[in-house]
Amino acid sequence: MHGLAAGIHRDPGALYSPFDMSPAASISELLGLAVVAGVLGMRHGVDADHLAAIDAMTRCNAEARPALARRTGLWFSAGHGVVVLAVAFAVALTAHAWAAPEWLEPFGAWASIAMLALLGALNLVAWRRAAPDAAVALAGWRSRLFNGALKACSRRAVMGVGVLFAVSFDTVSQAALMAATGTASQGLAAVALLAGAFVLGMIVVDGLNGWWVARLIQRPGAGSARASRVMCVSISGISLGTAALGAAVQLSAGVAGWAEAHSELVALAIVAVVGASFVAGLALARRDAPLTPA
Repeated sequence: MHGLAAGIHRDPGALYSPFDMSPAASISELLGLAVVAGVLGMRHGVDADHLAAIDAMTRCNAEARPALARRTGLWFSAGHGVVVLAVAFAVALTAHAWAAPEWLEPFGAWASIAMLALLGALNLVAWRRAAPDAAVALAGWRSRLFNGALKACSRRAVMGVGVLFAVSFDTVSQAALMAATGTASQGLAAVALLAGAFVLGMIVVDGLNGWWVARLIQRPGAGSARASRVMCVSISGISLGTAALGAAVQLSAGVAGWAEAHSELVALAIVAVVGASFVAGLALARRDAPLTPA
């Protein structure tokens, strides 16, 4: 089990494992870790692929199914969360019979770094190519791969897309880490608490993102276009910055130690940047929204 957890410590998606704890942890320690898991879930929810998929499905449903459009992020993250919970419980029940190979740690870390860098570059290109008065659609590698699925037009279909997007190294690795931690402390109840907190944090962020995109679509104009550009640049910067920090963690023991000591602050900073982008986007859209007659 230690080998499994250690293999995830350098995952750039989480920067390091903040879940190190002694066996039979106290309830207060476990609740503290649940808060950390919730923050990491929020950070996971601002991944460019999540935001790009929610953006695409919200726009696809905005005219014909406005109620579904506003809840696209909620249903997407709910489907995603089903996979997180399933993986966490599967690992908790079976991990004692399996040991992670030595190559998994560096492979997973560098694969995540490469994907983050690619997503950052894709969104910068989208930002540069968009006309000044046009909205920018967020880009994601899985969004392009599963472009047809992003035309989901029902709650179940949107949840299915969330399930599909959960089949990735970073999602599975974080779920497995929470399973390892929970099993070592308070058993399956702890696994449920940590994985559930992670999923809840992700649902909050992705749900707000779907609502935010729907609001922008309802307020067409230069303000909404500028708002989408702010979000695109923000997500690109987060992706490239996280990739750079992940690479530094892999290459420098000093940086790895710093990241381990400040991981919660880094995750909170990422969530804060995205939150500030949401607020700025709404303000820009509201400022240029056409006045409706009384």
